[in-house]
This record gives sequence, structure tokens and C-alpha cells, in this order.
Amino acid sequence: MKKILPIFGFSIGTIVLILVSLFSVFAQRDIPVEKLKIKYCTNASQFMPLMGMQVHFRDEGPITDTSPLVLIHGTSSSLNTWDNLTSILLSNAYSNKRVIRMDMPGFGLTGPSPENVYSFNYFSRFLDSFLNKLQVKSCMLAGNSLGGGIAWHYTLAHPEKVKKLILIDATGYPRKNEKGSLGFKIASIPVLNNLLLFVTPKVLVKKSLETVFYDKSYITEATITRYHDLLLSKGNRRAALSLFQNPLQQNAEAIINISTPTLILWGEQDQLISVENAYLFQKDIKGSVLEVYKSVGHIPMEEVPSLMATSIKHFIK
Repeated sequence: MKKILPIFGFSIGTIVLILVSLFSVFAQRDIPVEKLKIKYCTNASQFMPLMGMQVHFRDEGPITDTSPLVLIHGTSSSLNTWDNLTSILLSNAYSNKRVIRMDMPGFGLTGPSPENVYSFNYFSRFLDSFLNKLQVKSCMLAGNSLGGGIAWHYTLAHPEKVKKLILIDATGYPRKNEKGSLGFKIASIPVLNNLLLFVTPKVLVKKSLETVFYDKSYITEATITRYHDLLLSKGNRRAALSLFQNPLQQNAEAIINISTPTLILWGEQDQLISVENAYLFQKDIKGSVLEVYKSVGHIPMEEVPSLMATSIKHFIK
């Protein structure tokens, strides 16, 4: 029989015991959605049965507004990323605007797609079904990061349904020399990537947020906990890993076909999607308007919601 040699002076059995002990200490179970609902649902929260999921969404403002503002969040985020912006848009100064936002499949309280397939075609189909069920025939569509990519893909597929388009640090063009997300980096490392399905420490979420926010004062314990909790919602880690390992294929050449009035908003210090992309969108989308926020990172709606509200107010009017 072939002899099994020890590793670094430890027997195989000892190493297995150490790994099991570490796993038992640091492993984190998925958090049941029902438990998270208690913490992250508000009186405005609703759930819609759609495509095998219970979609968490909030539909606020005057129901008589037949062309609401629809907000789509990015990767590893949730509808909560729009909280402060929505509060401003629903205030007296913006009281005539209806705002709809949802947790997209794979994220937040909606959870993973039963099909475990994530593509721009899938998200467009989901968004169209969602809006049809709410009887929204026309809207103003805004998306951040991956949500921006979903927004412009949907606009190309259904130009008659999107009156105005707002792209916020949106995906669309091949990556340049951006620093990149820690999640994407870990997802490319064999074995370690699958470990994330069971061991997802808060410090990892904190390090990821440090590449998202320019002003680090926004990375509070409450913010870290929210992102961490919703990542651990049942099935979300597997969905995130799937997206990290299989980035959505997009056709940048199609962007020039967008004829919908478009507002482009960007954080100048975005480390995930360089501000250079903002100028590419402006060049490719004829008649588009660009605003760049200084000293702001990848998610301006969380760093400078008041500035964004003003930009959106002027654009939609």
C-alpha cells in the first residue's frame, strides 16, 4: 500500500480535523427569507408571484402617475440602495412622481431564479413581465451598474415602453484598467470560490464596499450588515457566484441604436466601472446628457442622493 506522506509535518487526518474545525467556526448558514423580512421590509413592501419567485418590490407615490420612475439596482445589491434617493423623490418637491423599485432575481428578498440562468435576455423578460403585471405601459427607467446594463438592454428591446432612460455608472463596454470587485477576483480562484458559498465573513463585504464607496464614512456597520445579511439570504450566494463566474454577455455595438432621451450620471472616482465609460455612452447615444459627480464612487445614489434627485428632477421634467 502506498504510504501517505504528512504535509508540513501534519498528518492528513490532523489537517482534515483543522479544516473541519475552521469550517465549523466560520461557516455561515443561509438566512431564511422570512427572518430577513422582519428586518428589511417596510409598510411599502409587497411581494409579487412571478416566474417562480416571490418578487419583493415597493411601489410608492401617486398611482395616477402613468409613467413612473422604475429603479434597477446592481450586482450584490437590493432595492434598499435607493432608500435615500426615493425618500427625496417622494418628498413635497417631487410629490407628483411615482417610484417603483424591486429586488432583482438573485438578490435581496426576491432570491435566486429557479432557472439559475442569468442573462440580459432573462432580466429583460423578467422586467417586462413585472411591469405588465403592474399594468405599467410606459415608464422612465433608471439603472445602476448591472442594473444600468439591464436598463439599456430593455430599452433596446422595448423602446415604446421607455420614455426616458437614466444610466448610473452602468455596464456596457469591455473592462479597462479598473480595480475591480473583490467578489469577481475571488470567483476566479478555484476551490476558494466555492468556499464562499459557506464562509462569507463580514470583513469580506467590508473590503468589497471599500471599492464601491469613495467616501469611506458611508461604510457604516449598518451598511455592512445590510449588504451581508441580504447576500446570505437563501440562495443568493450561489446566484452571486454564478454571476461572478459567468459575466453577462453584452453587445456594446448596439448602444448606438438607443434613441430614447438619456441621462448619464457617473461618480468620477468609480473604481469598478471607469468614468471613461460615461463619455463612451455620451458619444454613442445621440443627444444624451452627462453629469459627472466629483469625489463620488460607484453608487452615487447612496453617496450623493440629493445631487442625484436634482439631476433626475430636471431631466424628467
